[in-house]
Amino acid sequence: MMLDFHKSSYSNAFDNCVEVAEISPRFRKSSYSDSQENCLEVADLPTGAAVRDSKDPEAGHLAFAAREWGAFLRAVRRGAFDN
Repeated sequence: MMLDFHKSSYSNAFDNCVEVAEISPRFRKSSYSDSQENCLEVADLPTGAAVRDSKDPEAGHLAFAAREWGAFLRAVRRGAFDN
């Protein structure tokens, strides 16, 4: 993923410059979603992952650090959330 950085509007005209890059995640249906309408979409981020509800993508997403996302996936794989 290539990031396009630009000077932040919060930077001053001197040496104290902050550059920012907008991340446009590419969401895909999670392999853990069922075949009905209960779908969770996931996107890879440079620092972890993001998830959103496929029925309401405009509501935004939740971002998780790589360490948190990895711990969550390990728990799912071992059945920690199975009923």
